[in-house]
Amino acid sequence: MIESELFLDDVAFAKAMLAKEDLSNADLVFTLRNLLRMKYYPVAVKFVYSEDELEKIKKADKYKVGVHPYTFCHNVAASRVRGDILISTRDKCGCTNAKYVFGGKGLDEGEIKSHLKYTKDREQAERFIKTKKVMPEGMIAYVTAPLHKAPYEPDVIHGMCEVLQAYHLGNDWCAAFDTHPFTMTMTMNSSVCHGVVSCHLSQKPNITPMCSSSYTAGKTEQSEINWIWPGTHLKPTIKWMLERTMRDGGVSFPRTGETYPGLDVCKLCAFWVYKEPKED
Repeated sequence: MIESELFLDDVAFAKAMLAKEDLSNADLVFTLRNLLRMKYYPVAVKFVYSEDELEKIKKADKYKVGVHPYTFCHNVAASRVRGDILISTRDKCGCTNAKYVFGGKGLDEGEIKSHLKYTKDREQAERFIKTKKVMPEGMIAYVTAPLHKAPYEPDVIHGMCEVLQAYHLGNDWCAAFDTHPFTMTMTMNSSVCHGVVSCHLSQKPNITPMCSSSYTAGKTEQSEINWIWPGTHLKPTIKWMLERTMRDGGVSFPRTGETYPGLDVCKLCAFWVYKEPKED
């Protein structure tokens, strides 16, 4: 039997979640949807370097492949919104910027030209590209899946949400990992593809805006922002979110104790107050 009232009481929900021996990936997804009101599935990204590993993923669950070469952003979007498990081999990657940061091609003239619209000149474009992190050579495929369906341990978890939701997630990571400040990094022309590569290689989470490519070719639904977490970092982040929800009576930071993540009516006007009536 599904206890709907439990899910609608944030403190009771947090208590029930924390009573479990371990939080599953489905628990993490449901907590983000239930407490932070996130709309989309977090996407588990896997970088595959061996045929054996790829075969294990193929046998574990139903998956789909692209009819045409698509961008990495497209695959992430389909997993995020439609819940698809998608496998893309290197030859099916339809984005040259992603091919570069995934280690599938070197720095060529086409890559430099694709950055000229952002920079002062060719020299600056080439120098900026060289600051990007690049995956080791030999990747044969990458896989994207909604986190709760992923038949593998994710290397990186990519999500998309509103700015204030990302603020809550970033603060909870800082508290869970006892690290401050939270460092946000933006690169030209590769927010999603380089975002997951940088996160994986540095093992640091990031919150970053869409690049123009991910905005137009990556199906950005409503101008949201990216949040990108190392695969092992989301569970401790969510666990602390549940603990402070029990402690404070709600998940919101702007108005502590509220159940909605960021009640912003009347800029916290002191006159906007409701109280239980006194008995006569």
